[in-house]
Amino acid sequence: MIVCVAGSGAREHALASVLGRSADVLVTPGNPGITGRTPEGHLLSSTPAPPEEIEADLYVIGPEAPLVDGLADRLRARGAAVVGPGALGARLEGSKAFMKELAASAGVPSAAFGTFSDFAAADRFLSGLPGPYVVKTDGLAAGKGVLVTEDLDEARRDVRDKLSGAAFGDAGRRVVIEEAMSGPELSLLVLTDGRSCVALPAAQDHKRIGEGDSGPNTGGMGAYSPVPVAPQWVCDEVLERIVEPALAELARRGVEYRGVLYAGCMLTEEGPKLVEFNVRLGDPEAEVVLPRLSGDISALFYEVATGRLTSTPAISPQAAVSVVLAAPGYPQAPVLGDPITGVERAGTVSGVTVFHAGTSAASGSLCTSGGRVLAVTALGEDLAEARSRAYKGVAEISFAGMQYRGDIAQSALEVRS
Repeated sequence: MIVCVAGSGAREHALASVLGRSADVLVTPGNPGITGRTPEGHLLSSTPAPPEEIEADLYVIGPEAPLVDGLADRLRARGAAVVGPGALGARLEGSKAFMKELAASAGVPSAAFGTFSDFAAADRFLSGLPGPYVVKTDGLAAGKGVLVTEDLDEARRDVRDKLSGAAFGDAGRRVVIEEAMSGPELSLLVLTDGRSCVALPAAQDHKRIGEGDSGPNTGGMGAYSPVPVAPQWVCDEVLERIVEPALAELARRGVEYRGVLYAGCMLTEEGPKLVEFNVRLGDPEAEVVLPRLSGDISALFYEVATGRLTSTPAISPQAAVSVVLAAPGYPQAPVLGDPITGVERAGTVSGVTVFHAGTSAASGSLCTSGGRVLAVTALGEDLAEARSRAYKGVAEISFAGMQYRGDIAQSALEVRS
């Protein structure tokens, strides 16, 4: 089997590594880390050719933007087997207003909200909330379009900046304002063929740039799996109350959704509530979820793509922790182009794999080319061992201004202790 993966980041690198157990994998545009052969002997390679020009048995679309743009529809029009929803289903991530409306129609528990294009109306809604205040761009903003603040004036400024286009361009000219929820967060990634669905291992992301969840939101600074506060019964409740009703509502509207549905949830005192749906594997969640899957993943994904999902993935009892290494200035204004050393040494640490997120080798040496540069992932017998191994891998890598959080998965260890 030949699998084409669309994307260039650490998520696509992780996808290639697990799909490559049983298939040759071609990633477009890929990155310098996606090369060579897997231990099973399958070829991994990158190409600048667009997915529409590649002949493959299976297509897996990694990022959200091409899904929102209809790449899955264009490939399916050729008769291709594709993991990823069409443009109609991808609106769940492409428009937060649409996602909230669909969730409300499906009876999915979530925060109270309002959608606004006018500042005066948004300000009246904000003034009626007790705080903290949550302000989101309606459109795609690479995980950075969310403000959570207890300061009403800061929330007002953020709304004004977004609606004017000053903050996020057209993505922010409509905003969704929500009441804040409290509790631990949970990422549950679900494979679905449009009818059946199966949950992958639960994960927890660390969104803010600084330790102790301080500073601005990012695309994600690290993740871990499993999640001690989310035993199996909690994941079952998320499937029953959040994922399955949403899929049923999509089907009622005539949308056949084949791919990954990511349910970002808050575990509140009233039970799990939806924070957001994403229409693809999360990043960095993919870097801890995918390595914990056993067996033939390309065959499993092919079942999803062809509407015949009958298999359940085997899940390793090992834990996984991933630490993201980011460029200086990330997330606001990352400084790029600096040489990177130590990636090969990090990969020799027991249990460690280094996934490339934003790297370039155009100059003949590995350099930073994105805000999030590398994801250092480790497997271990438990979270403590996986975490220790991941940070040993981090210690081997260096580039100018490298920033990372030193507390990834620390809260999970405190829960277990």
